[in-house]
Amino acid sequence: MNDIDKSKQSISKPIQILLITFGTFFVGVGIAGIFIPVLPTTPFLLISAALYARSSTRFYNWLINNRIFGKFIKDYREGKGIPLRLKIITIILLWITIGCSAVFAVDILWVRILLVVIAVGVTIHIITIKPIKKFKL
Repeated sequence: MNDIDKSKQSISKPIQILLITFGTFFVGVGIAGIFIPVLPTTPFLLISAALYARSSTRFYNWLINNRIFGKFIKDYREGKGIPLRLKIITIILLWITIGCSAVFAVDILWVRILLVVIAVGVTIHIITIKPIKKFKL
């Protein structure tokens, strides 16, 4: 019996359904983050993976074996890192989208400052993730 199956034994059916529901919600938010500049994708997918791991082997396996983002989740959760090229692209896109949002979409100074602080925090986090040399889709 694997760790996912063991952890599922200790929760009730209503809690399991609730965790699957929230996991699915966060997958949706993560996917929306692909298209909405200020909304991050990976943290929501990681939350989904954690919720699914606790509640459903089937949903967890579907998420981590997804051909689009499954490898990123597996590598991140296993501490393997992300490709250097992806780190660079992510940081560049982060600053372009946050910068455009702060300059063109927001008129309130404290919100602009908050956006920059968030961008700095995310940048620091991405930089501290161990880079991997090669990545294959």
